[in-house]
Amino acid sequence: MKKDEYIGILTSGGDASGMNAAIRAVTRTAIFNGFKVKGIYRGYEGLIAGESRELTTEDVSSIIQRGGTILKTARSEAFTTPEGRREAYDTMRKEKIGALVVIGGDGSLTGARIFAEEYPVTCIGLPGTIDNDLYGTDFTIGYDTALNTIVECVDKIRDTATSHDRIFFVEVMGRDAGFLAQNSAIASGAEAAIIPEDRTDADQLETFIGRGFRKTKNSSIVIVTESPGNKNGGAMHYADRVKREYPGYDVRVSILGHLQRGGAPSANDRILASRLGEAAIQALMEDQHNIMVGIHNNEIVYVPFDQAIKNDKPIDKNLIRVLNELSI
Repeated sequence: MKKDEYIGILTSGGDASGMNAAIRAVTRTAIFNGFKVKGIYRGYEGLIAGESRELTTEDVSSIIQRGGTILKTARSEAFTTPEGRREAYDTMRKEKIGALVVIGGDGSLTGARIFAEEYPVTCIGLPGTIDNDLYGTDFTIGYDTALNTIVECVDKIRDTATSHDRIFFVEVMGRDAGFLAQNSAIASGAEAAIIPEDRTDADQLETFIGRGFRKTKNSSIVIVTESPGNKNGGAMHYADRVKREYPGYDVRVSILGHLQRGGAPSANDRILASRLGEAAIQALMEDQHNIMVGIHNNEIVYVPFDQAIKNDKPIDKNLIRVLNELSI
């Protein structure tokens, strides 16, 4: 990485609280070490279109506490094509961008991996996704904030569930990963979590009902991973089943949706994003290529893109046992 070239930074895919903290950390660490930075707007779409400008220390002042991303984000169909990636590479050369820091999830890092395989560009990935589903890092930017948001919402839903003796099925994000559902269920005292990773032959709904709920409780909270990740269906699917199979229960559904993405980042997400952003510049200075910067056992780690993207991140099955035992 030459000092007369720019380090480009972009945010891609779904937004996650803490992305601004990461932008701030990358920018200030780069400037501290004598590099120049260009912020690229609207993710890979902006890279193709040349929507960028130089960032200064002042540009990233007072953003660490803000949700979303000041660089905006988008999902780019054009970048999935060879022609689009060629345009992106031409833009990088024209803008004198020598390396790219990509903050995003699985799809964003997949794009960075393919781009780096096709062209002589250095890409460093930062795991920015509320799903916490990238392999090789214990936590992703935005996960802790989303988890706290879910717990706050479920606490409020619990009040009305108890008042009306209802079963609430609360649907949360996560796609193919049940980290948000499982851990928010434990933290909020929910009675069950229905997650994609629980691939036993047992009917998860029947297991929940059969644990004694009918004998001991009139109200209950069940947290369900959204249907794209939960092959058995989302919250509406399970609510409809209860209405058919147990017509005596009063059932409601709450789909939390995109409110899980917003809000000021938690202290944990601000610290994580700051550490990962600083480490991204250190990785470039060490001549690292095409890796994701993660955290494992509170230590910074460099994970090859192939591992971070292709390997499934396992959920701790002990958490399923903990929830089962505590929800009696």
